[in-house]
Amino acid sequence: MATVSSSTHCCSSSSAYSNSSSIGFHQNHTNIPFPVLSPKRLGSKNVSLQSKRSPFHNVILMQDGALAAKVAGVKNEAPQKKLEDGLLPVAPPEEQKLPIDLDVNDDNSTVSITVVGASGDLAKKKIFPALFALYYEDCLPKHFTIYGYARSKMTDAELRNMVSKTLTCRIDKRENCGEKMEQFLKRCFYHSGQYDSQENFVELDKKLRDHEAGRVSNRLFYLSIPPNIFVDAVKCASLSASTSDGWTRVIVEKPFGRDTGSSAALTKALKQYLEEDQIFRIDHYLGKELVENLSVLRFSNLIFEPLWSRQYIRNVQLIFSEDFGTEGRGGYFDHYGIIRDIMQNHLLQILALFAMETPVSLDAEDIRNEKVKVLRSMRPLRVDDVVVGQYKSHTKGGVTYPGYTDDKTVPKDSLTPTFAAAALFIDNARWDGVPFLMKAGKALHNRRTEIRVQFRHVPGNLYNRNFGTDLDQATNELVIRVQPDEAIYLKINNKVPGLGMRLDRSNLNLLYKARYSKEIPDAYERLLLDAIEGERRLFIRSDELDAAWALFTPVLKELEEKKIIPEYYPYGSRGPVGAHYLAARYNVKWGDLGVDE
Repeated sequence: MATVSSSTHCCSSSSAYSNSSSIGFHQNHTNIPFPVLSPKRLGSKNVSLQSKRSPFHNVILMQDGALAAKVAGVKNEAPQKKLEDGLLPVAPPEEQKLPIDLDVNDDNSTVSITVVGASGDLAKKKIFPALFALYYEDCLPKHFTIYGYARSKMTDAELRNMVSKTLTCRIDKRENCGEKMEQFLKRCFYHSGQYDSQENFVELDKKLRDHEAGRVSNRLFYLSIPPNIFVDAVKCASLSASTSDGWTRVIVEKPFGRDTGSSAALTKALKQYLEEDQIFRIDHYLGKELVENLSVLRFSNLIFEPLWSRQYIRNVQLIFSEDFGTEGRGGYFDHYGIIRDIMQNHLLQILALFAMETPVSLDAEDIRNEKVKVLRSMRPLRVDDVVVGQYKSHTKGGVTYPGYTDDKTVPKDSLTPTFAAAALFIDNARWDGVPFLMKAGKALHNRRTEIRVQFRHVPGNLYNRNFGTDLDQATNELVIRVQPDEAIYLKINNKVPGLGMRLDRSNLNLLYKARYSKEIPDAYERLLLDAIEGERRLFIRSDELDAAWALFTPVLKELEEKKIIPEYYPYGSRGPVGAHYLAARYNVKWGDLGVDE
């Protein structure tokens, strides 16, 4: 059995999502072997990955998300004492003593991580720093190698110098920082080659084998390259750099096509060389702490789940805003626009997690099944339910900010939207009639991503006269701020202290930086770790992708065919006025524009 071991100091993200039936095996212990199958195309699919980070040392996570127990018998086990009510005593988690039989040879296997497109901004700013953070936290296996691969000519030393400039240690963990960086950089190497050259990938394979030194080899390829060369790189990796005795996985960055047709063509092309469970389509928003917390907030707090329906919720708002423009990325952005760049993936994925039914379990496939059901229940978007905008030049405080078309990489007559607002509906029993309002834009007045849940008005509210004519001021609202300053807060009404009856709107606030001293990991850290472990719940399945594009493709096609002119808004403003009219059509006010915001 091929396994990958990681250090005991890192808390496994996947262990928290294992089935309860896998915990606490104390009798009739058996070892269940899982043979390594011969690989199809890119390596074996049935190789398990065993992590020492989980407190349940004898639970093996299979690549498809299933769990298997591998527990040795315990000799001279003391008989369990029963309490008077017949229940068995259970120790707290930190005191539980589970039988330990790791049976893992640390020299048995290795993980080789190849960053394809290593000289690009994403690799320098996100991927290498995330890998170093995992190494610093002892989350990577004992034996691992990182290879950068790109067309740029570079030596190992030059790669290490480039990477070292972007590495930082946790604010709360600075000890031995320099020493850790030096150790990490010694594991980083570089190979220059073309993305469509099998010969260059053969050379890469030879170098990887030299570092793997005869161990069971598991390989992860991160495609940090433009989508038009995804297939070429995957083909070359498949034919020339695949592993023969472990697993091979490929992380693919968005965009996953421009519409239903191009997305389906990309998926079909990738599946010529990969199985579906080897493709890890990454949406980094799914790795953000507050998005991960969505299911915990809802399914482990009794006060929320009964309210999570049309009976109590009036509308849901998903808001994304950036306070800067394209800034040199206009060439890329102009080909996609804000709807494809943000709404069709980031915001729609958050919506699916928010609105899904309770999954059968926390297994990756069960969660993704429920997300797909939500997406398939949604009404296709119409042009009437969408407002598009584009930022224009604006002078404020003596500083002139450029418009979108002032970017030299953007055509002067571009109609590509930098802002969009949309009203979506889910036609199922739970959400029938509840508007889900999305808003995303660049060059707005602030930077934030949040989910706002506005509840219905209190029927027959005894205190209506205290709120005047604007009942929205009395509406309870749950706000989940994804970034920046991660927080969850609930807006409630309460009496102001004093002899009179004056009401006030206050927040019950969980501000993460005030509650938790630990620095929140970057989303890429979580997603890279999950990919290494074979945990798929935060990655997008092909049928999810198909359902998402089915929603947006018709309206995107109509916007482009009719050459609909976007509403212009000043750089640094709150966006087009049309977004307010769209919300008002459904008797909604955008929650991020209130006085208390």
